[in-house]
Amino acid sequence: SSDEFNTGKGKKSAIAYEQRAEIVAACRYVDAVIPENAWDQKRNDISAYGINIFAMGDDWAGRFDDLLDLCEVVYLPRTDGISSTSVKSYLASNHRDDVLAAKHAAETLAEIIGRL
Repeated sequence: SSDEFNTGKGKKSAIAYEQRAEIVAACRYVDAVIPENAWDQKRNDISAYGINIFAMGDDWAGRFDDLLDLCEVVYLPRTDGISSTSVKSYLASNHRDDVLAAKHAAETLAEIIGRL
């Protein structure tokens, strides 16, 4: 979801969309990262981009089964102990220098993943 779309949903991302998109795009199995700007754009994006797999966290299991007529829908298990809530809490509770160091480490990791 784009930062603007998240704002409209009453959410604020701890990491900017551009950086989140870079991290996802660095995964070798990802062919494209498409910003979500509206709830109803998924069907059009799947058709327009020729998407054959739609992946979502398993906390959304079953909610996108209506897309099965267009592509495979995969619900990925979440990683224990990792959540956007924990990232936001970490960022809010640490000093600015710690946050900047963590951001630099994340950017470095994204670069390394991009080279793989």
